[in-house]
Amino acid sequence: MVTPADPYALADWRRTVAEMYADVRRAAAADQMRAWETFRARRDALFKSHPQTPLTSEQRAHFTGLDYYAYDPAWRVTGALDRNVEQETFSVDLPAEGLLRYTRVACVRFRVGDLPAQLSLFWVEGYGGGLFLPLRDATAGLETYGGGRYVYDTIKGADLGAGVDELVLDFNYAYNPSCAYNDAWMCPLSPRENWLPFAVTAGEKAFTK
Repeated sequence: MVTPADPYALADWRRTVAEMYADVRRAAAADQMRAWETFRARRDALFKSHPQTPLTSEQRAHFTGLDYYAYDPAWRVTGALDRNVEQETFSVDLPAEGLLRYTRVACVRFRVGDLPAQLSLFWVEGYGGGLFLPLRDATAGLETYGGGRYVYDTIKGADLGAGVDELVLDFNYAYNPSCAYNDAWMCPLSPRENWLPFAVTAGEKAFTK
């Protein structure tokens, strides 16, 4: 791993994001939509002003907010964890950070309405590690970023709740990887096993560069 140019700003970004998700976990039971709206406003503020924003200075000058689908409680589900999976490891070379390796550690099975589905859950290798769940769905390349989105990433604090055998998946919080905003970033994208055959009409939409 490569030391970031400004480790203190990066640590502050991650701390702030983790606090935002913790606030959602506390508030969502009382008012899910208001928790989501507050989260969106705080995330927009980070993108506009924080030194670790993935946006360029020119993008920040014209930034008015990230685009999302309307909040839909039907896209908040609880998935069941199945750890009986083959622990295959994937690798991606990130020029700024070196080789990133992540290993399949579980399968998350869930249902949205009448649609049964499953996604693989990965563990990011390296010191500290973390759980990571990327996805790509039928909106990719049309209304959302073509490379897919992230819905769970404990390294970044993107965690809406988990138990020993379950994981909260609120697709209203599905968000773009940094490479969706400009070409300066390289990101791990969803492997084919996490390509959903249906449209996830929730979460962040494609960013207009």
